[in-house]
Amino acid sequence: MTVLDTGDKRPGIGADAAQGGLPDPRAVSLTRRTLPRQVPWAIGGGALALTVLLELAVDNWALAVFLAGVVFIAVLSGVSWRFEDARRARDRFATSLICTSFVLAVVPLVSLLTYTIQRGYDKLSPYFLSHSMRGVGARDNTGGIYHAIIGTLEQVGLATLIAVPIGLLTAIYLVEYGRGRLAKTVTFFVDVMTGLPSIVAGLFIYAFWIMMLGFEASGFAGSLALMILMLPTVVRSAEEMLKLVPNELREASLALGIPMWRTVLKVVLPTAFGGIITGVMLSIARVIGETAPLLLLVGLTQSINTDPFSGWQSALPLYIYDQNHAGNQFAEDRAWAAALTLIIIVMLLNLAARLIARWKAPKAGR
Repeated sequence: MTVLDTGDKRPGIGADAAQGGLPDPRAVSLTRRTLPRQVPWAIGGGALALTVLLELAVDNWALAVFLAGVVFIAVLSGVSWRFEDARRARDRFATSLICTSFVLAVVPLVSLLTYTIQRGYDKLSPYFLSHSMRGVGARDNTGGIYHAIIGTLEQVGLATLIAVPIGLLTAIYLVEYGRGRLAKTVTFFVDVMTGLPSIVAGLFIYAFWIMMLGFEASGFAGSLALMILMLPTVVRSAEEMLKLVPNELREASLALGIPMWRTVLKVVLPTAFGGIITGVMLSIARVIGETAPLLLLVGLTQSINTDPFSGWQSALPLYIYDQNHAGNQFAEDRAWAAALTLIIIVMLLNLAARLIARWKAPKAGR
């Protein structure tokens, strides 16, 4: 008697499938059509070449990068849809969209840094950093930003000394103690202050500190306005970092009989210290370039004033604003050099914050 072989001989179906079993996963994966790894890179290279061609055609780098990014997403998704399955096509669409968005976000930053370095590097020198603008005329290619650096560091430093304790204590209250209507009210006002325009903070301090209380314009008045702008960022960032601390650490400390305030001080804050420092640096970067409140409250002087509580005091944003409107052939170079100095200060502060956070972070085994 002849026995017929009824096993399915289709590709991708193993011997078990002929007996009514499931397909061999390894065999199935071999039959799926997958684009070679070189294809996305080749499409990306084509998009890069298209960017150069579009820039030559429209003379606009931002528009060229945007159009090339759209073409990259469309072509890669279309090729994947044609040669792969629908699931992989959707995955490649999402991946290419994320990568293109990242490039579109980085390009303006890189362009800004590159242009600022090109315009300000030649003017930046030890002389420029160690002299003020006192006695410098419109036709003099001299002067520096020493007085503005002192003003910026003192004003931002005073604002930080005021805003960080208040913001940190507020965040501790909201996370560890705050319940009910009062906590919700505090959270609401913190959210409102997050979007507060800088000029409004300057007008408030001007009306309260100068007009109502009778104090004169000074660096400290500017620090009060910067403190208002820093406060919501400090509160929000510290609040989120405190929420990330596991509750098990709090419960273990309280189970040992340690009071709540000491648990917060010795357990919660050290654990969240790195994130809190990062939030503080974000708040400093948020306000270090503010100009509008300083124009109202600090004044503008070309001389060195190391006392932030008395007399007008310069700052780097005020110096850039003044030199940009000076209208002489040397002022524009000074403005770009001051802008580059401001960027360097922010980068150094962020680097110092990361080093401090790494140094103070909890170590394993302690």
